[in-house]
Amino acid sequence: MSQLKIVPVKDLAGSIGEELGPTEWFEIGQEQINDFADVTHDHQFIHINPELAAQTPFGGTIAHGFFTLSLLAKLQGEATIIPEGISMGVNYGLNKVRFLTPVRSGKRIRGRTKLVDVTEKAPGQLLVVNEGTVEVEGEPKPALVAEALTLYFV
Repeated sequence: MSQLKIVPVKDLAGSIGEELGPTEWFEIGQEQINDFADVTHDHQFIHINPELAAQTPFGGTIAHGFFTLSLLAKLQGEATIIPEGISMGVNYGLNKVRFLTPVRSGKRIRGRTKLVDVTEKAPGQLLVVNEGTVEVEGEPKPALVAEALTLYFV
């Protein structure tokens, strides 16, 4: 269920502090975790070896933190505030990221987005800061909280 909110550029700053979401739940499976391990060459056993990972405090395999972080693109694409009339938006980086709860294989996640700041970088360019939160079904703390920056061209 998409929760995109399109706001006129002149009104965008008035949406600071507004939160959208949650998105629909999205399952993180072992095959996805293995694929991410292959792509990033990060084959640490806590991600790909269910037998060894079962002996850790996690009780099984967990998704890579960077895998969960990369899913912000999907989740924020489903719940975010964007300026009206943009020609494109590009990833501009992150201000901070905190990994708070591991995402165990087979768990479902969902996202929330809160508009934090809007700055005009140059004429026709808006730098937007969103706080993205990735929740894990059944867990009291989120998997991560990150400030994601997007540069929009209007």
